[in-house]
Amino acid sequence: MKKVFWSILAIILSCLALGSGAYRLQKPSDETKKESLIIYNWGDYLDPKLISKFEKQTGYHVVYETFDSNEAMFTKIKQGGTAYDITFPSEYMVSKMRKANLLEKLDLKKIPNLNNIGPYFLHKSFDRNNSYSVPYFWGTLGIVYNDKFVKKGSITTWDDLWKKKYHHQILLVDSARDAMGMALASLGYSMNTTSSLQLKLAQTKLENLGPNIKAIIADEMRMYLVQNEAAIGVTWSGEAHEMMEDNPHLHYVVPSQGSNLWFDNFVIPKTAKNKSAAYKFINFMLQPQNAAQNAEYVGYATPNIAAQKLLPKKIRDDRQFYPDEKTLKHLQVYRDLGNKVTQEYNDLFLEFKMYAR
Repeated sequence: MKKVFWSILAIILSCLALGSGAYRLQKPSDETKKESLIIYNWGDYLDPKLISKFEKQTGYHVVYETFDSNEAMFTKIKQGGTAYDITFPSEYMVSKMRKANLLEKLDLKKIPNLNNIGPYFLHKSFDRNNSYSVPYFWGTLGIVYNDKFVKKGSITTWDDLWKKKYHHQILLVDSARDAMGMALASLGYSMNTTSSLQLKLAQTKLENLGPNIKAIIADEMRMYLVQNEAAIGVTWSGEAHEMMEDNPHLHYVVPSQGSNLWFDNFVIPKTAKNKSAAYKFINFMLQPQNAAQNAEYVGYATPNIAAQKLLPKKIRDDRQFYPDEKTLKHLQVYRDLGNKVTQEYNDLFLEFKMYAR
């Protein structure tokens, strides 16, 4: 009986030991967790094939999440929760995140492919030494028009949008900074003004545009313009590029009065858990072949000079999306204006939207 007892006890103990070992094998270790790279990006803003390529080359597993605005991204990272390893703020948001102590200071020695970025795109006002950000894509704010309804070459300035013949024909991007910026530029003011008087004058000019506004929208603009349901749209160069691929009657122009020059950037949040993988991914994306592939997929302009040389000639020579130096001199980069002034922009734009309806 004792033999049976001890035999049964031995079996039970063996099972417990095996079960404990099995649990240890199944439970993810800290080391296993480090093998994931968590990316937080704008929607459809990275070629999925490059994610697969990076995973295959490095062994990391990429977790990919998206956001639809700089502000939403800022709030989620500030609140914590998910520890994102890389995210992609625009220029003014880089400044805001820096001030909020949300960004890791970069070790540029770990990003040797930074040498592929053109000098023009480095050391911008929002991050003078690229201590916290690396350029990803860039572009402009401009006007898309359909030559079925608008004579080709007849729109060259912001002021052209106010012509009475464009009654109820214009789609305006739903962005306070861009709409107010457009009006400010048309008046000859800085798109970064902090003057309440100038902002009020810009709002008044926007209100005068009201009769010509068909709708103030976001992603739907592409559908309307591609399907010839609107004559004109105020939007970003990358969006315009995608529209023009689907409709040969569409054209894009950067107004001669000047406009916004924007940059989206790689950054590493301070809360990142896998900074080593983040550096490897940024360097991977700066390889000329990968950057060129990504630029063709996304449709936005790459700041990677080595990659530009690999793009089809019709893309790299297209001055609508790769403007010459003369045009670039008239463009303005948005600055972080602080919460008070930013709220003023938002409030004035909201009042205009209510009026435009």
